[in-house]
Amino acid sequence: MGFYAELLAGTEAERAEFLAIPLFSAAVAGQVSLATYQAFLTQAYHHVKHTVPLLMAVGARLPERLEWLREAVAEYVREEYGHQEWVLDDIRACGGDAESVRHGAPALATDRMVAYAWDTVMRRNPVGFFGMVLVLEGTSVNLATRAARAIQSALQLPDAAFSYLTSHGELDQSHIGYFEHLMDRLDDPGDQSAVLWCARQMYGLYGDVFRSVLQTPQA
Repeated sequence: MGFYAELLAGTEAERAEFLAIPLFSAAVAGQVSLATYQAFLTQAYHHVKHTVPLLMAVGARLPERLEWLREAVAEYVREEYGHQEWVLDDIRACGGDAESVRHGAPALATDRMVAYAWDTVMRRNPVGFFGMVLVLEGTSVNLATRAARAIQSALQLPDAAFSYLTSHGELDQSHIGYFEHLMDRLDDPGDQSAVLWCARQMYGLYGDVFRSVLQTPQA
């Protein structure tokens, strides 16, 4: 069994708890308010804007033995660059104040998740960051496109309000095979443990972000 399969098996319990968050079933059923969708986009902005800086820090801190992984990180940077602006465009398209979000502060749950990601890269093992990649990309593949369609239908919003969700659902579908290939090339037990540990923590931390969104008034 390759490491990717071990990673999925080792995070099965955390993933099941994460996917049981009520917001997900509400989203795919189109049962969320405009305020809740805007709250989701707000928190998405406050973590997505860290994606490229985190990836660049990972690339800078990888050892020479992982040069092949640094090359992959460079490709991720190219693909992920500017996605936070997609989120702001979506906020504008559904009537929100994008500039207020840009200059505002994240929810505590979002701040904690981002802080843990930075701590993983800067203080622990930068390879561990790929545990976060597993959580975020896996969530997009499983839920993003279905949720976008259901929410759009329920709220009668334009296509322009869903560029982040729909594009990530499609992009991350293609990323998963690539991610599996990268993880199966990791052969150092320390690197593998770092990815597994980070993924387990991230399911809880990212889950808390969605739980905080669910607390948004439904009016």
